[in-house]
Formats: sequence, C-alpha cells, structure tokens
Amino acid sequence: MRDSIQFLWPYLRRHWRALALGFGALILKDLLGVSVPLVVRRGVDALEAGGGWQGAGPFALLLLAVSMAKGVFQYWMRRILIGVSRDVEYDLRNDIYGHLALLSRDFYGKYPTGDIMARSTNDLGAVRMMAGPGLMYWTETTLTFVLAAMVMFTVDVPLTLAALAPAPVISLLVIFYGQRIHARFEEIQSVFSGISSRVQESISGMRVLRAYRQSEAELLNFERLNQDFIHRNLELVRTTGVFEPLLHAMIGVTFLIVLWVGGMRLMAGSITLGSFVMFQTYMGMLIWPMIAMGWVINLMQRGTASLGRIREMLRHEPSIGAPADALRPAALRGEIEFRGVRLGYASGEALRGINLKIRAGETVALAGHTGCGKTSLVNLTPRLFDPTGGVVLVDGEDVRRYDPATLRRHIAVVPQETFLFSMTVGENIALGVPDAERDSILRAARIAGLEPDLAAMPEGLDTMVGERGLTLSGGQKQRTAIARAVLREPSILILDDALASVDTVTEERILRELTGVMRGRTTLLVSHRVSTMRNADRIVVLAKGEIAEQGTHAELLALGGLYAQLVRQQQLEEELESL
Repeated sequence: MRDSIQFLWPYLRRHWRALALGFGALILKDLLGVSVPLVVRRGVDALEAGGGWQGAGPFALLLLAVSMAKGVFQYWMRRILIGVSRDVEYDLRNDIYGHLALLSRDFYGKYPTGDIMARSTNDLGAVRMMAGPGLMYWTETTLTFVLAAMVMFTVDVPLTLAALAPAPVISLLVIFYGQRIHARFEEIQSVFSGISSRVQESISGMRVLRAYRQSEAELLNFERLNQDFIHRNLELVRTTGVFEPLLHAMIGVTFLIVLWVGGMRLMAGSITLGSFVMFQTYMGMLIWPMIAMGWVINLMQRGTASLGRIREMLRHEPSIGAPADALRPAALRGEIEFRGVRLGYASGEALRGINLKIRAGETVALAGHTGCGKTSLVNLTPRLFDPTGGVVLVDGEDVRRYDPATLRRHIAVVPQETFLFSMTVGENIALGVPDAERDSILRAARIAGLEPDLAAMPEGLDTMVGERGLTLSGGQKQRTAIARAVLREPSILILDDALASVDTVTEERILRELTGVMRGRTTLLVSHRVSTMRNADRIVVLAKGEIAEQGTHAELLALGGLYAQLVRQQQLEEELESL
C-alpha cells in the first residue's frame, strides 16, 4: 500500500489544490458527522429533564442544520476527490502510452499486445478506483472511527473499551483476507491478459483460422481460457463472500456488547439516557466504516495488484535511447558505414563482420537469398536495434551518439510488412508529415504509382482504408507506404523489398518516378528482383550474413558468381511463367 501511494504521489501532487479542497471537505463532513450524536445526546437529556419542545426544539433545528451542511460537504468531497482520480487516470494513461512508444522491439517480443491492452485499460481502471473511491473512503472511515472513539472515550471509558473490544479481531480479518484478495485478483488479471491476447491474435488472424478450418478449435481454446477466468473470479467471490459476512457478524457482536454493557451502566446510573442514545448513534455511524472497510480493502488490494502489473511494464527501459550528449543535427548528408558489424539473434547470428561504406547520395541495392541478413542490415541504420559487434556510422558518427528520434526524422523506411492505420489514404500518406499540403500528398501518391487507384476510390484521398488497410489490396498498401516515405523527403531512403507486391509494369513506372526522388539521396534498396536492382550504383550480394560480392549489374554478371546465378534463376522462372 505504501509503495503504491509513493508511486502515485507525483500524479496526486499535480492536483494538490483540488486534493486540499477535497480532503478539507472530507474533514469538515466528518467533524459535522461526529457532532450529530452530541446534539442528539443534548436533545435527549433535555427531553428527559422535562424541557419539552422548548428544551429539545433548538437541538432538533441544530441537528437539521448540521445534517444539511454535512450533506453539502459530502457532495463536494465526492465530486472533487473522484474527479481527481479521473485526472490521475488521464495522466497515467498518457505516461503509459508515451512509455510504450519509446520501448524497443525486445519489449514487444516479451509482452503480447492483448496483455499490454489489459494492463493499459482494465488494470488502469482498478488503479483509478484505488486512487479515488479507495483513498477517499479509506481516509473517511479511518477519520470517522478515530473521531468517534475520541468523543466516546471522553464520555465513558469502560463502555468505549467494551464497544471497541472486537476491533483487534476485525483487524486480523482485514489483514488475512486482504492478502488473499490481493493474490486472487493478481491471478484474475493475469488470466484476463491471456484472454485479451488470445482475442487480439484470433481477430488479427481470422482469415488464417478460416483457411485452415481452425475456427472451432480456436473457439474451444477460448472457452477453456474463459472457464479458467470464471473459476478464478468465483474463487475471489468465495473469499469476499466469507470476509464480508464475518465483518457484519463482528458488527452485530459490537452492537450486542454496547446494548448489554451500556444498559447495565444506564441502570446503575453511571451514564445518562442521552449518553446511552449517543453511544448507540455512534455505533450506527460506525456501521458504514466497518462495512466500507471490507469494500475499501477489496479496492485497495485490487488497485495495488493492478498497479504492480503496470509498474512492471513501466520499469522496462528502452534498450535504445539517447545519450546525455546526444547529437541532434538539423540535416544529414547521408553517408553510411558498417564497420565490422555483427548481429546475433536468439536463433543464431544474422550478420558476420560486415564492412561496407555507402557514399552520400549513392543508391545501393542489397541482394541475396532469403535469410541472408539484408533486412537486418538496413534496420541497423535507423537504429531499430543495435549491433552485437562493430559499429554503424552515419556521416562519420556512431549512430548510438544520435538522438534516435532525430536520426529517424532524416530516414524514411518502407518495410517488408506494410502497416496502415484506420485512417484515410491521405492521412496514412501524411503520417510522418502531419502539416503536409494536399498537393504534396497527391505528388507523393503519383510518384508511388497510386494515382490511378485514387481515381477509382469513392472518395479519393479521403477514402477510409479500414483496420490495417483491410479495404486495400497488397499492392495498394505497399504503394501507400512508398508514398508515405517519399513525402518525408528524407536524407536516407530505405526500400525493404518495397515493390514485391506490384507487377513488373507498375514496378518500372514507380522506379522511373523514384529516380528523381532518389537523386541526391542515399538509398538502400532491398529486393529479390533483378529488374529492381539493375540500375543501382552498386549491388551488394549477401550470403549467410557476409558480403559475398559487390559491384554494378554488369560487373557482377561478368564475375559469374552468386548474383549471376540469381539472374539466371529469375530468367528461367520468367520463361517458365510465359509458357
């Protein structure tokens, strides 16, 4: 609990004025609430003394006024403090999203998307309930209990001790069942994350499931997860189902003790009737704190369990970050050098001692069989991950000296797997240039060969593409991604098999348009097609993570090595397709 408050304190401190007003209203509300039994005591004693309405009337009016004022402060207490919890939720959600945007690929390889979503929504909701109603009612019930006990001790010590006798038992119940509720809720949230991940993967891969006739099998898998979720929730219900009745039972025992001891002392003349009624009123007031304590403990344990899961996610630091003296150049020339670069994955080494220098403005094509390390090599330039050995230089500086955001601002990448957002075609193209003019977007679309498709779309650039570009073909998605890169006018352009989904005629047209864009810009061109690479300034052929050969198209054909073999293989495939 203390760790949770320490973590949330910076968020609470931002709203200290509202918190001060809210807790001020809470204190005044509790002070007025504790004064109600004192007014009742004076009124009852006045009636017992035979004062009639003249004696008890002023106390009745005072009781009405105090109750109304208490209600006003209670309204503002709830409105302000629960409002602050919404503000804390807003700030924390922004920080979580901002942190997720900075994390590197290794984090997303460890945490499934559904798990991240569950922590960012369901767990965050539990934290809000802890920071708002939980903290508010924790303070209110504790303060009410303390104030009531102080007043009761000033009136009659023996009766107060008797009334508070069950308190240690209640404390033990709270500690014991609080720990069990915490453990149960952690299990529930973990299972909920698994369900979220499964649903997300199933929806994303629905076409694959249908193609392989696995819809029913996936439904059975989901049913098993759902049954486990229900089972864990029922365990939590059983725990709280025992805890809350026990708490009510202890409240009943407390009332019996007060009735018995208080009645004996009233009959003995040790206390007045007004004091006895006052004690009964205080016990009535303490019913809510005692009942609420169980609910508050539940909220707090749920909140701390969820906050632990959120903090676990926030504790992950990006493996790729900016150094203290990071370079943030306004422009890059675009010279790239790989010096003794090695790169290893868990499955093995992808690159082995790569030495390659690319001049500013040069177009270099990377060729080789699948799995030879082409994509791994080009991804080192924008520093999507760091090499395990050697160094990557841009304009003569180690990429690790640059601020990653600044470095990537000067680099445009068209990856193998095109990702489009649930926005319009125009918004997807302008993703990296939010203030782009419509004419510039149309020019980028024309260069990417997307202009004829826009004419056929119902609303042109304003056509919604659906989730992941569902309404577009593979070629249209790839050309949209190319247009997105062209619009940025980068110093370094990386096309990672960017023309694989278009036909050869469209490919030639796009390459012809890209010639002007690539002029003066460093371009890394990854492709399996000879037609894409043949006009590059230099072709680098990779084999098993090493540079096998490099040169122009003509030089490599004359060499008769691996590149010439790839050319002959493609020519044979084209001849077979034409038959």
